[in-house]
Amino acid sequence: MEGNIILLNLILWPFASAIICYLSGWRRVPFGAKGSTETEAEAKARKDFRNILVISSIILEIMLYVFAIISSAKQGATLHIDKICGLGLNLSFGGFRVVYVGVALLMWSMTALFSREYFAHYRNRNRYYFFFLLTLGATLGVFMSGDLYTAFVFFEIMSFTSYTWVAHDEKPSAMKAAGTYLAVAVIGGLVMLMGIMMLYFKLGTVMINEICEAAIPVFESGEDTAYMFVAGICILFGFGAKAGMFPLHIWLPKAHPVAPAPASALLSGVLTKSGVYGVLILCFEIFSGNHSWGLLILVLGVITMFTGAVLAVFSIDLKRTLACSSMSQIGFILTGCAVSVLLSHSPHLSELGQVAENDSIISFVVYGSGETSLAAAGTVLYMVNHSLFKLVLFMCAGAIYMKLHKLDLNEIRGFGRGNKLLMVLFGVGALGIMGVPLFSGYISKTLIHEGIVEYAHELEGGAHTAIKAVEYLFLLSGGMTIGYMLKLFIAIFVEKPVENTKQKTKEHHTDMGKSWKISPLSALALIIPAIIIIVCGVVPSIYIDNLSVYMSNITHAPEIEHISIFSLENLKGFAISLTIGLLVYLFIRKALMKEQNGVRVYVNRWPGKLDLEELIYRPLLLKLLPAVFAGIFKGLIKLTEIVWSGMLIIPEKFFKGLIRCTELIWNGILKFGKGLGFVASSFGEAIIYSIKKLFFKELQENKQSPIMEKLYARFDAGDRTLRILEATISYSIIWLLLGLIGTILFLILY
Repeated sequence: MEGNIILLNLILWPFASAIICYLSGWRRVPFGAKGSTETEAEAKARKDFRNILVISSIILEIMLYVFAIISSAKQGATLHIDKICGLGLNLSFGGFRVVYVGVALLMWSMTALFSREYFAHYRNRNRYYFFFLLTLGATLGVFMSGDLYTAFVFFEIMSFTSYTWVAHDEKPSAMKAAGTYLAVAVIGGLVMLMGIMMLYFKLGTVMINEICEAAIPVFESGEDTAYMFVAGICILFGFGAKAGMFPLHIWLPKAHPVAPAPASALLSGVLTKSGVYGVLILCFEIFSGNHSWGLLILVLGVITMFTGAVLAVFSIDLKRTLACSSMSQIGFILTGCAVSVLLSHSPHLSELGQVAENDSIISFVVYGSGETSLAAAGTVLYMVNHSLFKLVLFMCAGAIYMKLHKLDLNEIRGFGRGNKLLMVLFGVGALGIMGVPLFSGYISKTLIHEGIVEYAHELEGGAHTAIKAVEYLFLLSGGMTIGYMLKLFIAIFVEKPVENTKQKTKEHHTDMGKSWKISPLSALALIIPAIIIIVCGVVPSIYIDNLSVYMSNITHAPEIEHISIFSLENLKGFAISLTIGLLVYLFIRKALMKEQNGVRVYVNRWPGKLDLEELIYRPLLLKLLPAVFAGIFKGLIKLTEIVWSGMLIIPEKFFKGLIRCTELIWNGILKFGKGLGFVASSFGEAIIYSIKKLFFKELQENKQSPIMEKLYARFDAGDRTLRILEATISYSIIWLLLGLIGTILFLILY
């Protein structure tokens, strides 16, 4: 282990504190269960102690974070741990990482404060806080990763620990959404790992600060650019799935409505940014200046931006609308990222100053660095802004859900009338995400828009027209953002509630909102991020001159030259989006509402058949692919049976032939032995017969002589012996041949 050990402690403490907090709140037989000896006061004290421990753990984590910043100046900002997960783990701390670790800690601390009240009447709180802290450690591991492999390890841990957030209620809808979330995360992670291994095989490293330099020879040679593109797309698949990029966004609109509000704030505000972090590495470390890669990210970003906004316009569920809004805002970030790539001076061809002639897949563009700085700064600032916006908006949604336990706009309509604090806080988040001047969202959105405009000025002909179309879609999506946020704000805080069977009277519904007050801790959790949104919007130099420069280590963009954020030209872009937004809201009032019992109510007119998960992914993964692979394997099994049958037929014929051949050989040996015995015995018989004729003639003529009779008997016995020898020789020859065969086999096998 080499480097700053504080970095490891910064990650390990949330894991350790998760166990401590879980044990502090655990009881084998809790209050209310059969056989419990715990009193209500003891149960309350135990849970309060657990809640205090959770908040204290995060405060200690913030202290470790400050100490890590201080120690990095002395002990270094890196840490290498050998022999873990094969390649080891590498951590780094500085620039962008410092900022986003700070953003994550802010998000976790605010949601921890809010969770105390939100989960007051929830079950499974102990489990929630356990995985709440585990996910914090994993998320910090992703942002502090010094190489792609370390990012993957913590990325997968984060996916599994955050799964329980979505499944927390354990209702059928929650379990289905959690299954979708986990499936996207696991498949995305495996594809990403494949891309990382491909990159490691080609470059010999996946260290984030080394891959740019290692990729230079590959892109300059132009021989393996297609290989690099495939590896990059695999990695993009994994990170894009977590970010909510189209077409891998399917988990976002389903996970947020069923997850607890604090978890939704973290899923949207931080976990999606871990995916964007990976996309930034691809765009600014590996494919910087790569025109084709920039166009790919631009197309995906624009589709994500526009599609998310359309889904949010049609949605009538508060948290689903905010979830679709998250998808759209991720599209804005990806668009800024893509424009930065297209405008960047390519580090791969900085010395050549021209396009590689032998590269038919990759081409590079080289422009001035000022425009690149605008788009790059807008991208990283948009990430921070979106985290703050969704922290405020989702916790405001949680405040409403705590009281009503409903999210449908028709059922929560008018709840916020008279609740000034909730109205102001929700309004700050809404104005920020709309990009209204004097709120931080206006700065990041304006910087990205300026980058698009400058890039369009560099182009001519069809390319110029295409980028102008991107600009129009950017403004249109911004207008739709204004439209659907107006819909939410007016429905909750302006319109009167709709009378129904579940509410006694309109006045009763409104009075609940007026009389209900959130706790001081929950209010503090909402007020702090709201103040940051306003301050950074009113004093844009905090963002542009300080934060964006500090985060530029990941974008490699130079410092931004002076830019007038509130110039008439920039305000014109907002004015266009505002006009579009008002028209979109008018469309919502006219087309997405209907008359019901004398009152206009919101209607979900989005076709249910256009659900990508149900239309494409589930049929593809659960029906088509299983059917295809079943057909393939059935064919393979049939082919195997045919081959096996053929193999059985061949040996059968072979062994039959072998047996027949053996029989013929055996019969031949027998005949040869018999023949040899017959020759030998015949030769002996001939000799004996001759002797008999010559020497025992008188004996055959019945001449009696004792001596001759004895000799005749001896030769007669020899005749019988020769006949026995005839069979004996045949038998011996057989064994001789078998012995020879055995000897040959022994020599071969030995």
